[in-house]
Amino acid sequence: MRNIALCLGLLTLLTACGLRPLYGGAQSPARDMLAAVEVGGIPGRSGYLMRGALEQRLGAAGNAAPRYRLEVTLDDRIEGFGVRADNAVTRERRTLRARFQLVTIDRGTVLLDATAGGDAGIDVVSSEYATIAAEDSALERLTEQVADQIVARVALYAARRPPPAAADPSAELP
Repeated sequence: MRNIALCLGLLTLLTACGLRPLYGGAQSPARDMLAAVEVGGIPGRSGYLMRGALEQRLGAAGNAAPRYRLEVTLDDRIEGFGVRADNAVTRERRTLRARFQLVTIDRGTVLLDATAGGDAGIDVVSSEYATIAAEDSALERLTEQVADQIVARVALYAARRPPPAAADPSAELP
């Protein structure tokens, strides 16, 4: 009985710590902003995958009219770093870096300018097909990771910014 009372007391203290869900609630600033973001075009295969991953995550927030555009520039590299005595590469690292900007559609004001990225190791095997498949699989995983980082960063920006005043046109400025 004493343990139950102690647990209940600790739970009430936990609710007073100020933590709240980032995407929670019907009137969440993060949810509202994510629902109003469109993704600009991103060239290349990695861009196609990144745009799809971002649209999937942003589309889950809602279908509001876009007020913001997410502009993303990708840097996708594969570097060999494991080398045998005969100079054959045995290991590669695929690196995907994204520079992204959250821009207001009406004014073109940059609200957020940041980077996200990740890397993955790839074993180079005797089968060229298997190596290419591993490189493609690494790219797919990296785009998912980087898209998660971008959406989390935009949501954090939305949660931390002051609520915009309806009549104040400069309210969108950072």
